[in-house]
Amino acid sequence: MDQAAEGAAALSSKDFTAAVSHYTDAIAANPQAVDYYIKRSTAYTRISPPNHAAALADAEVALTLASKRGKRELIIQAQLRRAIALFSLERYGDARQCFGWVKQMDEKEKSLKIWEMKLDSKLKDLSEENEKAKVTVEQYPNVEVPAETKVKKDAPAAAIKHVESASQDAKQPAVPAGVQTPANKIRHEWYQTQDTVVVSLFAKGVPKGKATIDIQDRSIAISFPLPTGSDYDFSLDPLQGKIDAEASTAKVMSTKVEFTLKKASPGEMWPKLESDVPTADAGKEEKGTSSEEMRRAVLADHASSGPSYPTSSKSGPKNWDKLANDLTKSPKKEGEEGGDGLDDYEGADPVNGFFQQIYSRADPDTKRAMMKSYQESNGTALSTNWAEVGKGKVETQPPDGMEAKPW
Repeated sequence: MDQAAEGAAALSSKDFTAAVSHYTDAIAANPQAVDYYIKRSTAYTRISPPNHAAALADAEVALTLASKRGKRELIIQAQLRRAIALFSLERYGDARQCFGWVKQMDEKEKSLKIWEMKLDSKLKDLSEENEKAKVTVEQYPNVEVPAETKVKKDAPAAAIKHVESASQDAKQPAVPAGVQTPANKIRHEWYQTQDTVVVSLFAKGVPKGKATIDIQDRSIAISFPLPTGSDYDFSLDPLQGKIDAEASTAKVMSTKVEFTLKKASPGEMWPKLESDVPTADAGKEEKGTSSEEMRRAVLADHASSGPSYPTSSKSGPKNWDKLANDLTKSPKKEGEEGGDGLDDYEGADPVNGFFQQIYSRADPDTKRAMMKSYQESNGTALSTNWAEVGKGKVETQPPDGMEAKPW
């Protein structure tokens, strides 16, 4: 396995010290690889203790390389890592500016909402003249990309330094304060009732005063600090259905954080917790016809149109239910508009009434054909074609799967 692959595996398994070491070696082998700087910046932010200055340096190198190549996705990722590093360095004005550039390029970036909440809480008490609130960054930093020879020269020493630092940190006793559940062990579960959806985030010792919680009509988010110095961010966006944000609550307990979300449409059961439809598209759907209204409309239309059956008619399939209803309506008396003077077939069900109407209006040959075919076939056939029926006996024709037996 190459160094980049080992770095990715270490990052995935939360071994950030090893991730820094592996990506340092990977950068030494390929100093123009944008993704390696982004991943090492992520590891620097999450390592214990975090190295935010190094994370910022890697993010700005990655952004410079990505902008030269015109890689939009890598530009967004690098700018996001840059903004997070600036926030951690308490450069809140610069962080907001960088998050703004990320939003311009990708409004659907899920982490933006929680970071905007964090920035609002930090900036609300700062004046514009405060150094932390000032904006000093440019969209694309003017930094020098390390030369290949320098990267290769510095790489082994940097890797050894990080490994030694991690070993020293491991010897220090852990402080049992704050969140006690490792970040890679934090999980969530959910269940629902007719009226609510309950989401539980299982993390012990979440500090109530430092947890940032946001509940919107199609999303929830929470962020809280970890003992390592980094933050744990959790969000569900978009939710499967719309909720009543004002009636929904979040409660921080000793072993978990529990969200109780009030459904905007009580009785609607969610097939899953998160939707695959982006929030913007989901909003368009909500402005139109609701799923329940659409279902009723389809059923009503289907009921009114009646079933149709395969046909070779050039005029298309016939609605036989409609035809039977029309024929069995009470005929109007003579003198009335559309009246033909026929008597009512009172007491007849729609089907019998339909055939009675046909028989009453038929010519003598058609009547003979109907009577003969019905009687000789024991009620299994009915024909109006005397030329065919008159040739001989009409045989019994039982339905498929059934057998005719003599009485």
